Amino acid sequence: MNVSDFMIQRLEEWGVKRIFGYPGDGINGILGALNRGQDKIRFIQTRHEEMAAFMACAHSKFTDEVGVCLATSGPGAIHLLNGLYDAKLDHQSVVAIVGQQKRTSIGSNYQQEVDLLTLYKDVASEYVQMITDPAQTRQVIDRAFRIAKAERTVTAVIIPNDVQEEKAIEEPPRKHGNVFTGVGHSKAHLIPSEEELQQAAAVLNEGQRVAILVGAGAFSAVDEVKQIAELLGAGVAKALLGKAVLPDDLPYVTGAIGLLGTKPSWELMEGCDTLLMIGSSFPYSEYLPEPGKARGVQIDIDGRMLSLRYPMEVNLLGDSRSTLQALIPLLKHKEDRSWRQTIEQHISEWWKTVEERAMQTADPINPQRVLQELSPRLPDQCIIAADSGTSAFWFARNLKIREGMLASLSGTLATMCPAVPYAIAAKFAYPSRIPIAITGDGAMQMLGMNELITIAKYWKEWADPRLVVIVLNNRDLNMVTWEQRMLAGEPKFEASQDIPDVPYGEFAKLLGLKGLRISKPEEIGAALDEVLSADRPAVLDVMVDPNVPIVPAHVDMSQLAMFNKALLKGDPDSAAVIRQTIKEVMQGGVGK
Repeated sequence: MNVSDFMIQRLEEWGVKRIFGYPGDGINGILGALNRGQDKIRFIQTRHEEMAAFMACAHSKFTDEVGVCLATSGPGAIHLLNGLYDAKLDHQSVVAIVGQQKRTSIGSNYQQEVDLLTLYKDVASEYVQMITDPAQTRQVIDRAFRIAKAERTVTAVIIPNDVQEEKAIEEPPRKHGNVFTGVGHSKAHLIPSEEELQQAAAVLNEGQRVAILVGAGAFSAVDEVKQIAELLGAGVAKALLGKAVLPDDLPYVTGAIGLLGTKPSWELMEGCDTLLMIGSSFPYSEYLPEPGKARGVQIDIDGRMLSLRYPMEVNLLGDSRSTLQALIPLLKHKEDRSWRQTIEQHISEWWKTVEERAMQTADPINPQRVLQELSPRLPDQCIIAADSGTSAFWFARNLKIREGMLASLSGTLATMCPAVPYAIAAKFAYPSRIPIAITGDGAMQMLGMNELITIAKYWKEWADPRLVVIVLNNRDLNMVTWEQRMLAGEPKFEASQDIPDVPYGEFAKLLGLKGLRISKPEEIGAALDEVLSADRPAVLDVMVDPNVPIVPAHVDMSQLAMFNKALLKGDPDSAAVIRQTIKEVMQGGVGK
């Protein structure tokens, strides 16, 4: 057994079932061990190392396990970084294993030699180590996994290619300087002190208009969040990473918050006198209550995140489920339900507004309508992955999550390209469930099309072969176009924003997948039915209007001034933009 064989054995002991990666000579030893041990751990070949890191991140998001990605030295290790930062910023447990040149060549300006310890020191700040002696392998792998899981972060293991081939030392000699580590991680149930719980209960009991904001940290406490919302007569808004925490058919769930959020979420935060934040690092403080106008209680398992977005009166360091279970017996049922009734009325009106906006005409298809018609067709237990950009906007606004569904996207990094690799990772983790990737044409051209090849490589082995990629094809890098107008007061810059029209459905068919393109709104329903019931993965290419505005739940005067300024400067699409904006605003739902 060499070092690589022992490493694969150790990964299996940590429960690793698959590794996402791309080959290279800097990891030949590890690839050889994977080849010899295919019954232990499977190697999933991606088209690009960045995609491997996205898949490892998605695996962690959808399974709560540690995701693992593998890349060669130098360029391969560099390519991993964007996907690893996605995992780091969204607090996901990922271990990156990367090759390096021989120990004797390090420091000689050798081919593909990169100072990986320095390169990875930020993204894997909690733990990055290079194995320089076979006796290190056990403790470095064990610590990388334990820290990734305990800290919900990225760790990195660097292993020179000559070390990979050396004879394994499964257990170091029992002498001074050596350490002996073991496998396994125990999840702690951290609960605040009784005094802190009493203080939090007092604040929440005294509040007359309670608002709750949940993030991804609340996934383990779904029943408790429902119970506390009922006790307090509260409305519940969801940060984008927490979209699947509660189903949208609950009458007190206001939906997403922030720029991509809903008007009821804005009204909830504006009208509340008490804010309870659970497992969320939602960054946009301007969408939370004005400081001083609401008392605050926050629950988070990471003490560094407490009182970071809002000056909380009570900070509870603990995991969401255990903390809420300890807090609930201290809370009083609020008899006055007028606040809840107001919230529910706003939500009911909002969903009508969303539907009316989606059904507005556009040239050729209103992108809202695509997701509006998809929403009731979503299969039970499906897993939704959205890309960044306007596709994330419509994902946040128009899709109603039901009980049992999973959904995610790049929340904090907000990078392009994760939707398709997220869906692939979800399919490997849950072969009988249907992943749906919602992406823009910009992300498809950047890297998404490549991963259709990965889908074509593996789909025939899946228990249910369905995986759906919906491309909102507007020939424009649309989110940035709207940000140019609304944030910078600049007209659309066609040289930077216009992108080629690519027949994504036809490309899918070349790969043996199903592919469709539609350009008429009346075609949407039948096309969705066709791809959702297909006998293989499918790509639905939808020609949508780039001039349908992304209207925030709250528009302030500075945004309006910038928008007007951009149009006055001579935006090339000003006539269409004005026409579609008027339609949108006429449907109401825009905050003042």
